[in-house]
Amino acid sequence: MYRIFIVEDDKGISDAIIKETELWDIQCRAAGNFRDIMSEFADFDPHLVLLDISLPFYNGYHWCQEIRRVSKVPVIFISSASDNLNIVMAMNMGADDFISKPFDMSVLIAKIQAMLRRTYDFGSKVSVLEHKGALLNTADGSFVYKDEQISLTKNEYRILLTLMVSKGKVVSREKLMEALWKTDEFVDENTLTVNVNRLRKKLQNAGLEDFIDTKHGVGYIIE
Repeated sequence: MYRIFIVEDDKGISDAIIKETELWDIQCRAAGNFRDIMSEFADFDPHLVLLDISLPFYNGYHWCQEIRRVSKVPVIFISSASDNLNIVMAMNMGADDFISKPFDMSVLIAKIQAMLRRTYDFGSKVSVLEHKGALLNTADGSFVYKDEQISLTKNEYRILLTLMVSKGKVVSREKLMEALWKTDEFVDENTLTVNVNRLRKKLQNAGLEDFIDTKHGVGYIIE
């Protein structure tokens, strides 16, 4: 089942879209926290985003840019500000299409279905993991926090990925060492400790304090 994330502050519009898409076996979720769209985006992991321009706190252009930092998921703007300048601006920010309000629901559904077919018949969806506002893109290995990309080594990425996939659960040192073994390097417990400490320092320098917790004698956890 496809998932669509709606970033629209008019509840009447978002409810109508949700009701209509359910008839086509599409799961929809409307944004609830307009201060932190990216956390909801990462949690829902949608196949497509419907995005208005005029929103509380930050406009749709801002959130489109933030989404494009971590994902290639299709973005369709839905807005009454449909003059040429806004349409061009939306496309330049990374949008895939623009639908003017008021719109016919059947036209919206047709455009959504066409976009989903084009995107997922010929390519795979990008998966994004989120924790404390930090976003890890598993497609290209990028890690972004507060608009800044944090450079990761191959080992640091594998450690972070393993921990974020198991968020809320303790990951044993043995499992992390297995993840590092894929680098075709000899790995012992000291190598793991060194890599975790380097990763922690890098995260702390970026403002991510206590991102990785140690469970002494067991392993590590992100919670």
